[in-house]
Amino acid sequence: MKKIMKLLPIVLVAIALTSCSSVKVAADYDKAVDFNNYKTFAFFKSGIDKAEISDLDKRRILRAIESELLAKGFTKSEKPDVLVSIFTKSNQRVDVYNNSWGAGAWGWGGPRWGWGWNSQPNISTSTQGVLFVDLIDANKKELVWQGQGTGYLSKNVEKKEERIKEFVAKIMEKYPPGMEK
Repeated sequence: MKKIMKLLPIVLVAIALTSCSSVKVAADYDKAVDFNNYKTFAFFKSGIDKAEISDLDKRRILRAIESELLAKGFTKSEKPDVLVSIFTKSNQRVDVYNNSWGAGAWGWGGPRWGWGWNSQPNISTSTQGVLFVDLIDANKKELVWQGQGTGYLSKNVEKKEERIKEFVAKIMEKYPPGMEK
C-alpha cells in the first residue's frame, strides 16, 4: 500500500502532462461522396486568407497539410479534384489555483488558534486552439470533408512547428473516412 501511495503523485503528474499535450480530433463528411475519386488537390487561397492567424503559421499549417496529402497519394495540381481550406479559432483558458492550506482564521475577536497562512492564488493562462481542415469538391464547390483538431498551443517557435505538424497529422488520420488507424 505504501508503494502505491508513493507512486500516486507521479502517476497523477504524468496523466496531467500527457492530457495537456494531446490533440482531440473529430471529422465530418458527406456520406454520399466516393472519396476514391479524389486524387489531386490545390489550396483554396480565398478561404485560407480569411484565417485569422499569422502568415507564418498559415505557411506552417499548409506545409504540414501538403505533406500529409502527398503521403496519402495525392498530387498537387492546377486542376484539382479537391480544394483545401483552413479555419482557426482560439480560446484563452485561465486557471486559478488556491494553494493555501492549514487551519486558522480571523474573526471578530482577532486571530484564532491553528496554523497556516494566507497566500495569493496562482493564476495560469494557456491558449487552446482549434484547427479546421476543409476539403471542398472543386467541381461542385461543396464541402465534402472537414477535420477538426483541438489542443493547446505553444509560443515557442520550435515547439509551435512540431505542435502544428502534430495537429495536422492527427486530423488527417481521419481522412479518408472509414480508413482511420
